[in-house]
Amino acid sequence: MNQPVNRRVAADVSMHVTVECFDVRGRAHQIDTVLGYHRRDAYAVTMTFLVGQGELTWTFARDLLARGVNNPTGDGDVLVAPGLGPSGRAVVHIDLRSPDGEILLEAPSAAITEFLLRTCALVPPGTESGELDLDGLVRQLVAG
Repeated sequence: MNQPVNRRVAADVSMHVTVECFDVRGRAHQIDTVLGYHRRDAYAVTMTFLVGQGELTWTFARDLLARGVNNPTGDGDVLVAPGLGPSGRAVVHIDLRSPDGEILLEAPSAAITEFLLRTCALVPPGTESGELDLDGLVRQLVAG
């Protein structure tokens, strides 16, 4: 899911990562991003692109990103797979798709792994449901 961001919301875990973005001609462009993890949305991670026109945030499953570090995974809007960059370094390919287009990103595997380890130290996999505020969610849904 992608959404424009007008202001930054402090994440419980965040990390600045410069990713390579490949255009339709295969040329690489660097884009500064911030990976974010919010305890209140424990199943998800965010990737916020810091571009001249503002910020754009994609939200997808933490588990999808974690599985994609070692094995190709995903279906639909987000695909994640391990790979090797041009210099032979380990990278994670992240393919984001929407009705407006598609973007292929290449992030350093070490940075993605470090970010995931920090999120798992905060909320271990399998314990995410304990972080959910179901009463608050019901109040929000009823309020409109």
